[in-house]
Amino acid sequence: MINRIEEQIENVAIYTRVSTEEQANEGFSLESQLERLRAYCKAREWNITKEYVDPGYSGRNTRRPQYQQMMQDIDKWDAILVFKIDRVHRNSMNFNQMMIILGKKRKQFISMQESFEKNNATGRLLRDLIERLAQYESELTGERVFQCMEQKAKDKDSGYIGGRTPFGYRWDPEDKKRIEVPEETKIVRKIFRLYNSGMSMRQIAKKLSPDYKKLEGKELADTTVKYLLHNCFYAGFIRWLNYFRKADINPIISVRTFNKTQRQIRERCHTHRNYKPILLKNEDFFEIEDFRDNPYLNRSKLNHLL
Repeated sequence: MINRIEEQIENVAIYTRVSTEEQANEGFSLESQLERLRAYCKAREWNITKEYVDPGYSGRNTRRPQYQQMMQDIDKWDAILVFKIDRVHRNSMNFNQMMIILGKKRKQFISMQESFEKNNATGRLLRDLIERLAQYESELTGERVFQCMEQKAKDKDSGYIGGRTPFGYRWDPEDKKRIEVPEETKIVRKIFRLYNSGMSMRQIAKKLSPDYKKLEGKELADTTVKYLLHNCFYAGFIRWLNYFRKADINPIISVRTFNKTQRQIRERCHTHRNYKPILLKNEDFFEIEDFRDNPYLNRSKLNHLL
Protein backbone atom coordinates (compact mmCIF):
# COMPACT_ATOMS: atom_id res chain seq x y z
CA MET A 1 0.00 0.00 0.00
CA ILE A 2 1.31 3.45 -0.93
CA ASN A 3 0.84 6.00 1.86
CA ARG A 4 0.19 9.72 1.46
CA ILE A 5 3.86 10.62 1.95
CA GLU A 6 4.97 8.32 -0.86
CA GLU A 7 2.40 9.90 -3.20
CA GLN A 8 4.36 13.19 -3.01
CA ILE A 9 7.62 11.60 -4.19
CA GLU A 10 8.92 11.74 -7.74
CA ASN A 11 12.72 11.49 -7.57
CA VAL A 12 14.47 9.00 -5.33
CA ALA A 13 18.06 8.43 -4.21
CA ILE A 14 18.78 4.74 -3.62
CA TYR A 15 21.37 3.97 -0.93
CA THR A 16 22.94 0.57 -0.27
CA ARG A 17 25.76 -0.56 1.98
CA VAL A 18 27.39 -3.74 3.25
CA SER A 19 30.13 -4.07 5.81
CA THR A 20 33.09 -6.36 5.17
CA GLU A 21 31.57 -9.12 7.32
CA GLU A 22 28.18 -8.90 5.62
CA GLN A 23 29.47 -9.25 2.05
CA ALA A 24 29.36 -13.01 2.44
CA ASN A 25 25.70 -12.82 3.43
CA GLU A 26 23.77 -13.19 0.18
CA GLY A 27 20.59 -11.78 1.69
CA PHE A 28 22.27 -8.41 2.22
CA SER A 29 24.53 -8.37 -0.83
CA LEU A 30 24.71 -5.12 -2.75
CA GLU A 31 23.21 -6.56 -5.92
CA SER A 32 20.36 -8.17 -3.98
CA GLN A 33 19.53 -4.85 -2.30
CA LEU A 34 19.70 -2.94 -5.58
CA GLU A 35 17.44 -5.38 -7.44
CA ARG A 36 14.72 -5.13 -4.82
CA LEU A 37 14.98 -1.37 -4.49
CA ARG A 38 14.79 -0.86 -8.27
CA ALA A 39 11.67 -3.04 -8.42
CA TYR A 40 10.17 -1.06 -5.51
CA CYS A 41 10.72 2.20 -7.40
CA LYS A 42 9.34 0.76 -10.64
CA ALA A 43 6.14 -0.36 -8.90
CA ARG A 44 5.60 3.18 -7.58
CA GLU A 45 6.71 4.89 -10.78
CA TRP A 46 9.54 6.76 -9.06
CA ASN A 47 12.50 8.14 -10.97
CA ILE A 48 15.86 6.96 -9.59
CA THR A 49 18.15 10.00 -9.69
CA LYS A 50 21.22 8.01 -8.63
CA GLU A 51 22.28 4.83 -6.85
CA TYR A 52 24.76 5.43 -4.02
CA VAL A 53 26.71 2.30 -3.07
CA ASP A 54 29.20 1.94 -0.19
CA PRO A 55 30.80 -1.54 -0.21
CA GLY A 56 32.80 -2.61 2.83
CA TYR A 57 31.91 0.33 5.09
CA SER A 58 30.61 0.22 8.65
CA GLY A 59 27.27 1.82 9.40
CA ARG A 60 28.50 3.15 12.73
CA ASN A 61 29.97 6.35 11.29
CA THR A 62 29.21 8.75 8.46
CA ARG A 63 32.67 8.72 6.84
CA ARG A 64 31.42 6.87 3.78
CA PRO A 65 32.13 8.48 0.39
CA GLN A 66 28.83 7.66 -1.31
CA TYR A 67 26.77 8.55 1.76
CA GLN A 68 28.53 11.92 1.93
CA GLN A 69 27.93 12.45 -1.80
CA MET A 70 24.25 11.59 -1.43
CA MET A 71 23.77 14.19 1.31
CA GLN A 72 25.56 16.78 -0.85
CA ASP A 73 23.11 15.98 -3.66
CA ILE A 74 20.12 16.52 -1.37
CA ASP A 75 18.51 19.08 -3.71
CA LYS A 76 18.40 16.53 -6.54
CA TRP A 77 15.99 14.07 -4.93
CA ASP A 78 12.77 13.97 -2.90
CA ALA A 79 13.53 10.92 -0.76
CA ILE A 80 16.17 8.40 0.30
CA LEU A 81 15.20 4.78 -0.24
CA VAL A 82 17.01 1.99 1.62
CA PHE A 83 16.46 -1.74 1.99
CA LYS A 84 16.57 -1.55 5.81
CA ILE A 85 17.24 1.27 8.26
CA ASP A 86 20.53 -0.25 9.39
CA ARG A 87 21.84 0.02 5.81
CA VAL A 88 22.14 3.77 6.21
CA HIS A 89 23.03 4.02 9.93
CA ARG A 90 23.77 1.77 12.89
CA ASN A 91 24.05 4.65 15.33
CA SER A 92 20.90 6.35 16.64
CA MET A 93 22.56 9.76 17.05
CA ASN A 94 23.82 9.79 13.44
CA PHE A 95 20.42 8.62 12.23
CA ASN A 96 18.60 11.38 14.12
CA GLN A 97 21.01 14.00 12.77
CA MET A 98 20.28 12.80 9.24
CA MET A 99 16.54 13.01 9.88
CA ILE A 100 16.89 16.58 11.12
CA ILE A 101 18.69 17.53 7.90
CA LEU A 102 16.02 15.81 5.82
CA GLY A 103 13.27 17.58 7.79
CA LYS A 104 14.77 21.02 7.18
CA LYS A 105 14.96 20.31 3.45
CA ARG A 106 11.47 18.68 3.40
CA LYS A 107 12.91 15.40 2.19
CA GLN A 108 11.62 11.93 3.01
CA PHE A 109 13.26 8.76 4.29
CA ILE A 110 11.81 5.40 3.21
CA SER A 111 12.82 1.94 4.35
CA MET A 112 11.57 -0.84 2.09
CA GLN A 113 11.26 -3.42 4.87
CA GLU A 114 10.19 -1.16 7.76
CA SER A 115 7.11 0.84 6.88
CA PHE A 116 6.33 3.88 9.01
CA GLU A 117 5.44 7.54 8.68
CA LYS A 118 7.95 9.82 10.33
CA ASN A 119 5.47 12.64 10.92
CA ASN A 120 3.37 10.96 13.61
CA ALA A 121 4.11 9.68 17.12
CA THR A 122 3.81 5.99 16.22
CA GLY A 123 6.15 6.35 13.26
CA ARG A 124 8.78 8.15 15.28
CA LEU A 125 8.59 5.54 18.05
CA LEU A 126 8.96 2.63 15.62
CA ARG A 127 11.84 4.37 13.85
CA ASP A 128 13.70 4.98 17.12
CA LEU A 129 13.16 1.41 18.33
CA ILE A 130 14.41 -0.10 15.07
CA GLU A 131 17.45 2.17 14.99
CA ARG A 132 18.40 1.48 18.62
CA LEU A 133 18.07 -2.27 18.04
CA ALA A 134 20.39 -1.94 15.04
CA GLN A 135 22.89 -0.02 17.15
CA TYR A 136 22.66 -2.63 19.94
CA GLU A 137 23.30 -5.45 17.46
CA SER A 138 26.29 -3.59 15.99
CA GLU A 139 27.84 -2.79 19.37
CA LEU A 140 27.31 -6.36 20.61
CA THR A 141 29.06 -7.73 17.52
CA GLY A 142 31.92 -5.28 18.05
CA GLU A 143 32.34 -6.38 21.68
CA ARG A 144 32.47 -10.05 20.68
CA VAL A 145 35.05 -9.36 17.96
CA PHE A 146 37.12 -7.35 20.43
CA GLN A 147 37.06 -10.20 22.97
CA CYS A 148 38.11 -12.73 20.31
CA MET A 149 40.95 -10.49 19.12
CA GLU A 150 42.15 -9.94 22.68
CA GLN A 151 42.16 -13.67 23.33
CA LYS A 152 44.10 -14.26 20.11
CA ALA A 153 46.60 -11.54 21.06
CA LYS A 154 47.25 -13.27 24.40
CA ASP A 155 48.15 -16.50 22.62
CA LYS A 156 51.90 -16.41 21.94
CA ASP A 157 51.58 -18.95 19.13
CA SER A 158 48.65 -17.35 17.29
CA GLY A 159 50.83 -15.58 14.72
CA TYR A 160 49.68 -12.52 12.81
CA ILE A 161 46.64 -10.86 14.40
CA GLY A 162 45.90 -8.12 11.88
CA GLY A 163 46.40 -4.39 11.80
CA ARG A 164 46.86 -1.82 9.08
CA THR A 165 50.06 -1.55 7.06
CA PRO A 166 51.94 1.61 8.11
CA PHE A 167 53.63 4.18 5.91
CA GLY A 168 56.88 2.70 4.68
CA TYR A 169 55.45 -0.72 3.84
CA ARG A 170 52.90 -2.29 1.53
CA TRP A 171 51.00 -5.55 1.81
CA ASP A 172 51.95 -8.26 -0.68
CA PRO A 173 48.82 -10.41 -1.20
CA GLU A 174 50.76 -13.19 -2.93
CA ASP A 175 53.42 -13.72 -0.25
CA LYS A 176 51.01 -12.52 2.45
CA LYS A 177 53.51 -10.29 4.17
CA ARG A 178 54.50 -6.65 4.41
CA ILE A 179 57.23 -5.43 2.08
CA GLU A 180 59.41 -2.40 2.69
CA VAL A 181 59.05 0.63 0.40
CA PRO A 182 62.55 2.19 0.43
CA GLU A 183 61.44 5.70 -0.61
CA GLU A 184 59.03 5.81 2.33
CA THR A 185 61.19 4.17 4.99
CA LYS A 186 63.91 6.69 4.12
CA ILE A 187 61.57 9.45 5.34
CA VAL A 188 60.71 7.48 8.50
CA ARG A 189 64.39 7.06 9.36
CA LYS A 190 64.92 10.80 8.91
CA ILE A 191 61.99 11.55 11.22
CA PHE A 192 63.48 9.47 14.06
CA ARG A 193 66.97 10.87 13.48
CA LEU A 194 65.82 14.51 13.37
CA TYR A 195 63.63 14.17 16.46
CA ASN A 196 66.40 12.57 18.50
CA SER A 197 68.75 15.35 17.37
CA GLY A 198 66.46 17.93 19.00
CA MET A 199 64.04 19.06 16.29
CA SER A 200 60.35 19.41 17.17
CA MET A 201 57.61 17.46 15.42
CA ARG A 202 56.38 20.65 13.73
CA GLN A 203 59.87 21.49 12.47
CA ILE A 204 60.30 17.97 11.13
CA ALA A 205 56.93 18.12 9.34
CA LYS A 206 57.89 21.41 7.67
CA LYS A 207 61.33 20.15 6.64
CA LEU A 208 60.19 16.80 5.18
CA SER A 209 56.86 17.89 3.67
CA PRO A 210 58.23 18.28 0.09
CA ASP A 211 59.55 14.70 0.04
CA TYR A 212 56.42 13.32 1.72
CA LYS A 213 54.11 15.16 -0.68
CA LYS A 214 55.82 13.58 -3.70
CA LEU A 215 54.83 10.15 -2.36
CA GLU A 216 51.50 10.78 -0.66
CA GLY A 217 50.17 13.82 -2.53
CA LYS A 218 49.65 15.85 0.65
CA GLU A 219 51.62 17.82 3.21
CA LEU A 220 53.26 16.05 6.14
CA ALA A 221 51.37 17.05 9.30
CA ASP A 222 52.98 17.19 12.73
CA THR A 223 50.26 14.78 13.95
CA THR A 224 51.47 12.28 11.34
CA VAL A 225 55.03 12.72 12.59
CA LYS A 226 53.79 12.02 16.10
CA TYR A 227 52.01 8.85 14.97
CA LEU A 228 55.09 7.56 13.16
CA LEU A 229 57.34 8.20 16.17
CA HIS A 230 54.96 6.18 18.38
CA ASN A 231 54.71 3.23 15.96
CA CYS A 232 56.73 0.28 17.25
CA PHE A 233 56.34 -1.53 13.91
CA TYR A 234 59.41 0.30 12.63
CA ALA A 235 61.42 -1.38 15.39
CA GLY A 236 60.09 -4.78 14.32
CA PHE A 237 57.09 -5.29 16.62
CA ILE A 238 53.38 -5.79 15.99
CA ARG A 239 51.16 -4.50 18.74
CA TRP A 240 47.55 -5.10 19.71
CA LEU A 241 46.50 -3.17 22.83
CA ASN A 242 49.08 -4.09 25.48
CA TYR A 243 50.43 -7.20 23.72
CA PHE A 244 53.63 -7.04 21.65
CA ARG A 245 55.19 -9.65 19.39
CA LYS A 246 58.00 -9.73 16.83
CA ALA A 247 56.93 -8.86 13.29
CA ASP A 248 58.08 -10.79 10.24
CA ILE A 249 60.01 -7.82 8.79
CA ASN A 250 63.46 -6.30 8.81
CA PRO A 251 63.17 -3.38 11.26
CA ILE A 252 64.34 0.00 9.98
CA ILE A 253 65.28 1.29 13.46
CA SER A 254 66.67 -0.51 16.48
CA VAL A 255 64.80 -1.18 19.72
CA ARG A 256 67.33 1.08 21.42
CA THR A 257 66.53 3.97 19.06
CA PHE A 258 62.79 3.49 19.49
CA ASN A 259 63.05 3.48 23.29
CA LYS A 260 65.30 6.55 23.20
CA THR A 261 62.65 8.34 21.12
CA GLN A 262 59.87 7.43 23.56
CA ARG A 263 61.92 8.82 26.48
CA GLN A 264 62.55 11.99 24.48
CA ILE A 265 58.83 12.41 23.84
CA ARG A 266 58.16 12.04 27.57
CA GLU A 267 60.80 14.59 28.52
CA ARG A 268 59.70 17.12 25.91
CA CYS A 269 55.94 16.63 26.31
CA HIS A 270 54.31 19.70 27.88
CA THR A 271 50.66 18.69 27.64
CA HIS A 272 50.71 15.13 29.07
CA ARG A 273 53.04 15.02 32.06
CA ASN A 274 51.46 11.72 33.14
CA TYR A 275 52.37 10.06 29.85
CA LYS A 276 54.25 6.81 30.45
CA PRO A 277 56.44 5.89 27.49
CA ILE A 278 56.07 2.42 26.02
CA LEU A 279 59.50 0.79 26.01
CA LEU A 280 60.14 -2.32 23.94
CA LYS A 281 61.90 -5.45 25.17
CA ASN A 282 64.22 -7.71 23.20
CA GLU A 283 61.77 -10.58 23.48
CA ASP A 284 59.58 -12.36 20.93
CA PHE A 285 56.44 -11.70 22.97
CA PHE A 286 55.68 -9.51 25.99
CA GLU A 287 52.86 -7.64 27.70
CA ILE A 288 52.73 -4.13 29.20
CA GLU A 289 51.12 -4.53 32.62
CA ASP A 290 50.27 -0.87 33.36
CA PHE A 291 48.75 -0.42 29.89
CA ARG A 292 45.35 0.87 31.02
CA ASP A 293 46.90 3.61 33.20
CA ASN A 294 48.49 5.27 30.17
CA PRO A 295 46.38 8.10 28.68
CA TYR A 296 47.76 7.34 25.21
CA LEU A 297 46.83 3.67 25.35
CA ASN A 298 43.15 3.49 26.21
CA ARG A 299 40.72 1.93 23.74
CA SER A 300 39.58 5.31 22.38
CA LYS A 301 43.17 5.84 21.17
CA LEU A 302 43.50 2.33 19.73
CA ASN A 303 43.12 3.23 16.04
CA HIS A 304 45.64 6.04 16.39
CA LEU A 305 48.30 3.79 17.81
CA LEU A 306 47.92 0.58 15.82
